[in-house]
Order: sequence, then C-alpha cells, then structure tokens
Amino acid sequence: MSTLPGTWDLDLRTPIGTLHVRYVFTETPGGITGTATSDKEAVPVTDIAVGQSDQVTWKQRVTKPMRLNLDFDVIVDGDTMTGHSRAGRLPGTTVSGKRVAR
Repeated sequence: MSTLPGTWDLDLRTPIGTLHVRYVFTETPGGITGTATSDKEAVPVTDIAVGQSDQVTWKQRVTKPMRLNLDFDVIVDGDTMTGHSRAGRLPGTTVSGKRVAR
C-alpha cells in the first residue's frame, strides 16, 4: 500500500505567483487515481507512479491560467509532500504541502 492516497493541499510556487491546489489520490484495484482542483478548474492526474523512498511522479494538463502539460516529481514524508514540477522549458515550480485527510 502506498503512502500517497488521501487529500492534499499543495502550494505551487510559480513565476506568476503561488497557486493553491487540492489533490485527491485514491488507491483502486487498477492503481492510484487522482484529481487536482484549483479555484479555476479540476483536472485528472495521470501516469501516477510511486517509487522507492516514497518518490512520486505524475502528469497533468491544465488550461488555466494557461495551457500547460505539467510533470511532477515529489517526495511523500508522512503527511508532508515536497518537490517540484516542470512545464517543458519553463522554469521549475516548487511544490509543497500537507495531507488534510486520509
């Protein structure tokens, strides 16, 4: 069983400001599924992979504030998550947050 499932409130510190996003990850018989919800839109989280030392990667597409394909690489440590995301050649984004529910 992964340590990822649950509801997470994450801050994404982007060049245009900090975005507050709620992530919900659910463990199913077919693997882990997820959604990301901001004040602008809700999108599916895809290609979720949990590696050694609780390293987690996933992808998501957003359309607001602009169209981007994001790649996330984070570490889950108990009820905290830290790492980064990238959108192509744009500068990386720092990701951090806490689990708010299991």
